[in-house]
Amino acid sequence: MIARLAAGLAGRLRRDQRGVSFMEFALILPIIVTMGFYGTELAWMAMINMQIAQIASSVADNASRLGQTDNSAVTPTVKEADVASVMSGALVQGSYFNFAANGRIILSSLEYDTATKRQYIHWQRCQGSLKVKSQYGVAKAGLTGTTLAGMGNPTITAVSGSAVMYVEVNYTYQPLFGTWFVGQPNFRREAAYIIRDDRSLGASSGDGISDATTTTKASCS
Repeated sequence: MIARLAAGLAGRLRRDQRGVSFMEFALILPIIVTMGFYGTELAWMAMINMQIAQIASSVADNASRLGQTDNSAVTPTVKEADVASVMSGALVQGSYFNFAANGRIILSSLEYDTATKRQYIHWQRCQGSLKVKSQYGVAKAGLTGTTLAGMGNPTITAVSGSAVMYVEVNYTYQPLFGTWFVGQPNFRREAAYIIRDDRSLGASSGDGISDATTTTKASCS
């Protein structure tokens, strides 16, 4: 009697398929969730990478407009507050992914010295906590010692009486789901704009910014 009951129960269990779909879903769910997290991470990383490029372009563009004036009788000069406003705008632009703590903007004024016929970095300002340096040198690089062919690839050079606002932006990516998907890659973007109007560049031996001793100086140190 017991044997017949056991055989009948075993037969019913073999024919019962009501839990198969649930078991299959339970087995595949971790894979689906993992792929969803990975796709989200890649999309977020691509967006941040694009945003870094936009920050570089906007800083170079805005810096090239510094000192613009409607008064043709006045040759404008660049002030520390002007540079600070450009940098502050970029930090606001990157605030939603905490750029200030994990990135750095390096703004350099590439100029041509008529006396030595050299390309050089007249002044340089930085913003952001990431400890990186310009790949092209610090302020006054190229004026003495090792020559500076220019900046960028392909090489960009300045012409006499003008300047190129050259921007380097670095950012250490902060992943959404920890480092095991994509790690923490460093994003780097560069951009350059020629200054739009006449600008008083100052002597090559000077600071290049009219009030360079002010406390608002965005130092690169």
